[in-house]
Parts: sequence; structure tokens; C-alpha cells
Amino acid sequence: MSVSVDPTSVDPNHHQSEGVPAPAAVSAPDKGEELRPHAEDAFASELAALAAQDDRPRPARWRMSPWAVATYLLGGTLPDGTVITPKYVGPRRIVEVAVTTLATDRALLLLGVPGTAKTWVSEHLAAAVSGDSTLLVQGTAGTPEEAIRYGWNYAQLLAHGPSRDALVPSPVMRAMAEGMTARVEELTRIPADVQDTLITILSEKNLPIPELGSEVQAVRGFNLIATANDRDRGVNDLSSALRRRFNTVVLPLPESADAEVDIVSRRVDQIGRSLDLPAVPDGIDEIRRVVTVFRELRDGITADGRTKLKSPSGTLSTAEAISVVTSGLALAAHFGDGVLRAPDVAAGILGAVVRDPAADRVIWQEYLEAVVRERDGWKDFYRACREVSA
Repeated sequence: MSVSVDPTSVDPNHHQSEGVPAPAAVSAPDKGEELRPHAEDAFASELAALAAQDDRPRPARWRMSPWAVATYLLGGTLPDGTVITPKYVGPRRIVEVAVTTLATDRALLLLGVPGTAKTWVSEHLAAAVSGDSTLLVQGTAGTPEEAIRYGWNYAQLLAHGPSRDALVPSPVMRAMAEGMTARVEELTRIPADVQDTLITILSEKNLPIPELGSEVQAVRGFNLIATANDRDRGVNDLSSALRRRFNTVVLPLPESADAEVDIVSRRVDQIGRSLDLPAVPDGIDEIRRVVTVFRELRDGITADGRTKLKSPSGTLSTAEAISVVTSGLALAAHFGDGVLRAPDVAAGILGAVVRDPAADRVIWQEYLEAVVRERDGWKDFYRACREVSA
């Protein structure tokens, strides 16, 4: 017997005793006031324009065709002139394979080093396919099995025993019942026995509920996107049985400095507008310097290929470069003249590079003296970095 799950059937206040006032309701923020809107809200106009002009075949319960989903992520111009901004800057084939995977019965695993936009791509894929990116399980060392399967409203359970009304569906269960896309972030951070809860879901497309003698069967349109970091190997490695249920797509680091500068500039501009920070073009030179430093230390060689370098312990990812520049813009806005300059990014770079106070500080000092000090046009950057490193 299968059971339908109504995610609204569980009243979070039902367990309260009579006469005990409910907690004060928290009012929802006005539209446009959210610090970080969900992808389907932030890019609602682009999604609507794509869906309206999309005349290609759509898989069951998809909001748009695979072609339109790929266009949403990679950007383009529609026949009516609507500009779709790129959400991911990288090889088109990677996006096409990821989108195609979601149109099959195999789940998608986005794999890569930290900072390669795995979560960002996952969110936008779910927003474009299902119109809802919030069916999310955040993986941590403490993620319980209930986060993937289901839990119970214990007041209902104690009063009436196991029943549909007492069931609290997980995001994955809701996605199965509604034919939507679920997301599991940092899959390899989740304990191995909890990870394996996904095996039956992904292979049999059902979730048994032994307490009710029933199950939830996935309907057409259901699929799952998981993300995992290369650096987490050895933490909670995926079992071979679970890994076989996924089609793995590796997201690479940006191929060129220009591509990485473009990514950082676009993302910082988006974040900056939400925080009323200065425009990115005013600081493009400093963005390029931050990206250059990160790429050289990450690759272990200078951009001209002449000097080999030691790499610090941190990842120095694109995401960290975005964080450094955003912090620098905030400094420029609140304690400077609004233009991003070398002193605004120096402290952020130091914090990103020097994770191990002993080994990384030596590597950073050697890089400053051997590379930055001798580079034309970088004297102000060298002085700023020396000042914060002293």
C-alpha cells in the first residue's frame, strides 16, 4: 500500500496544550528585502520569459525543456530580445550532461573542489526544473536519518499512534510525492549509514514506511541532486552501491584568469547590489590582482611560468576570491572613498592564504618578496600586504 503525503497536514502548533498561547508569528520579509532570495525568486522574470517562449518537449512535471534549463544556466538572448544572464561560467557540455541526467532515472552528483559553484549550480538547476530550490537536506556530521526519510510529530504519535497525520515528511519525501527535484548538500559529510538511506530511494524509487505498513512511491519528475567536495575524500566516502546510483559530473576550476575574473565580477556585483556596495567596475583592477594571486598560489607557479611557488594549505577557490572582494568593497564603501583599492583587499587575502599560522605565513612572505615586490605596477599592493602581514 502506498501513502500520499500532504506536507501541510502536520500542524506545527498542534501539540500545544489548551490555554498555552502559541509563539508570536514571525512576519515574512517584504519582497526584495531578503538578504539572499531563492534562485526562483531572484530570477523569476528570466524563468518566466524562458518558459513562455520554450516550445521544446518537456519531461514530466518540468517547468521548461532541458534546452531552456541549460540556457537559463549558461545565459543567452531569447527571440524577443530578453537577455538571460549566465549563472554558471564554464564548459557548456558539463551543463548539458547535468541537465540531461536529471531527465533520466539517475540522480546527479556534482563533484569538485570547494568553491567550484556546486551549490550554486544545484540551486539553479532545481529552480529551473521544478520552480522550487528549497527541498534541501544540508549534510553535516550530525545529519540524522530522519532528514532524508521522515520524522514524527511526537505529540500526535503519543496521542494517536503512528498515522499519516503524525508523519513529518523530509524534503526528499516531499519531492518524491510531488515529482520535484530534491537537493542534498555535502553528501560526503553525512555519516555512511545515513547516506545509504538513499539507496532504496534512488534504485527502487520508493520510500518504505514500516510503521504504517506502507510506502511513498516517487512520481514522474522526481530526481535528486547531490554535491560533494573532492577534499572530503576519506571523511565519509560513498559506498560503491550508492555511487552507482549517481551520474557524476565534475565541476572544474575556471580555465583562465579572464574567466575567473568574469565570474568574480558578476557574483560580487550581484552581492554588492543587495548590500548597496560600490559598483564592481570601479575595482576591476583589484579583482584581477586578487584572482592572479589566488591562481598563482593555487597552481604553484606564476602566470608567466617562470617562478615555481609553494602552495598554502587553503583551497584559494573562486568562492573565496568573491568573499575577499566583497569584504574589500564593504571597507571601501564604509571607511574609504567607495573605490576598491589595494589596502581594502589586503587583509582579506591574508586571511584566505594564511590558514596554518606557521607554514602558510612563510609561504605568503616568500611570495610577497619574490613575486609581488618585483611585479610592475604592484607596489601599492605590496605595501598594503606587507602592512597587514607585519
